Amino acid sequence: MRLKMLAKQMTAAALAAVLCASLCACANNPQTQSGTTAAQETTAAQTEKPSDAHRKVIIDTDTGADDASALILAAKQKNVDILGVTVLVGNVDLEQSTKNALAALELAGSDAPVYKGSADTLDGTAKIAFSVFGNDGMGDAGLINPKKQAAEGDAVDFIINTVKSNPDEVELIALGPATNIAKAIQKAPEEMKKVKRIWSMGTAGLGPGNASPVAEFNVYADAAAYKIMLDSGLPVTVIGLDMCDGAAQWTDAQFEQLAALNDTGSFVAKSFGKIREFYKSNGSETVMNCDALAMMCALYLDFVKSAVNTHASCLTEEGEARSQVIFYKEGFTYDAVKNDFAYNTVLVTDVNKDAYFNTYLEAVRQ
Repeated sequence: MRLKMLAKQMTAAALAAVLCASLCACANNPQTQSGTTAAQETTAAQTEKPSDAHRKVIIDTDTGADDASALILAAKQKNVDILGVTVLVGNVDLEQSTKNALAALELAGSDAPVYKGSADTLDGTAKIAFSVFGNDGMGDAGLINPKKQAAEGDAVDFIINTVKSNPDEVELIALGPATNIAKAIQKAPEEMKKVKRIWSMGTAGLGPGNASPVAEFNVYADAAAYKIMLDSGLPVTVIGLDMCDGAAQWTDAQFEQLAALNDTGSFVAKSFGKIREFYKSNGSETVMNCDALAMMCALYLDFVKSAVNTHASCLTEEGEARSQVIFYKEGFTYDAVKNDFAYNTVLVTDVNKDAYFNTYLEAVRQ
């Protein structure tokens, strides 16, 4: 998570309750795996079951600690083929984002190539916010010493060419601003129509933002790009900030479990050191990790408990509401608008928050 934000501000559950629930378009609704894990801290949750279907994904990221934890989660899935990781500016600058992605993948045992993408926004102005993850985006803990380098070629071209070579098979999992994806849509709109689905960790969902009271950082960092993605007509599933609150937040005891698990768990725990300090300085004892949660929504069966089909509109004009994303629910008649939308955006409205940490722990244990 980015910018100043307190978990106690997240009250979206009350708003989400007014929406009727539907299954996420990609969930397929098989049964979940029952049983508790040995590492469970309390009595609560069962772990979730990864999808059995083979998946082809490109992960687009502005690699901070939360993104790195999500990359590791994806790399641990036996049925997931990470065709490539495309990086961009966001949490940190492009060079640091690239190094962080390489380091996380190496630790997880993945040889997925990493491609450099956008060093600034669509309008040419980088908006690097104050990083709560430290100067290197990874807790300033000396974790980032990758042996490999980025692959040759541009991230945007890689996205286009990979989708073209794998029509209707590639899922884009967007953990940062939408700049790379928007550029790909602008450059090759016909080829990009063959994207199977975009999964976006972005927007405030139905709750408050962290970049402003109504805006979430990934959208705020390049609102014009996010608008292009939403307006493209491509199928998009959005996981907002409101899915990361409450029981989804990680406690000190859980970070200790993670750190004691193995080298990978220690890497993740240490990378969150600075943000944990930040949260404590603002009176919160728990920490959000939305990127790994968004990855779990994309890759795990039944982790998404409910979702709703919507038309999503991103506000790009300067002012207090800039970067807010408004969701128009399909099937609901609005008096002040024409209701003639394309409802191509699925908004996740509930996830199995109680199972989140233990499911992540079991993945990292492998």
